[in-house]
Amino acid sequence: MGFIQDFKDFAFKGNLIDMAVGLVMGTAVAAMVKSFIDHVVMPVVASVVKVGDMSAWKIPIGGTIEKEVDGKMVSEQAAIGIGSFVSEVINFAILAFVIFIALKVASKMMKTAADDAPPSDEVVLLTEIRDSLKK
Repeated sequence: MGFIQDFKDFAFKGNLIDMAVGLVMGTAVAAMVKSFIDHVVMPVVASVVKVGDMSAWKIPIGGTIEKEVDGKMVSEQAAIGIGSFVSEVINFAILAFVIFIALKVASKMMKTAADDAPPSDEVVLLTEIRDSLKK
C-alpha cells in the first residue's frame, strides 16, 4: 500500500498538475507559432528570395537518386532542403522569444504577488527585535 499512496501523493500534487497544464499550453503555442511561420512569414520570405514555395528551395548537390514511386523508377536530384531548414530556424527563434516573454510576464506577476503579501509573524518579531537593539 505504501507504493500506491506514494504515487497518489506524487500524481496529485499541484506542481505535477501545473506542469501538465504548462505542457499542453506550450504545445498549443508551438502549433500556433508554426502555423504563423508556415502561412504568414514564409510566403513573405519566399517572395523576397524569389522562390515560389520555401519548402521547394533546395541546393542541389552531387548526383541523382533513383527511387521507386508507384511502381515506377524516378530519378531525383540529391539536394539540401535549405527552405525547410530556414523555416525551422525562424520557427525556433519566434517560439523562444514567445516563451521568453511569457516567462518575463509570469515572473513579474509572481514578484508583485510576493511583494504584496504581509510579512509573517516571525519577520515582524525579528524586525521589532532588530529595531530594539538599534536603540
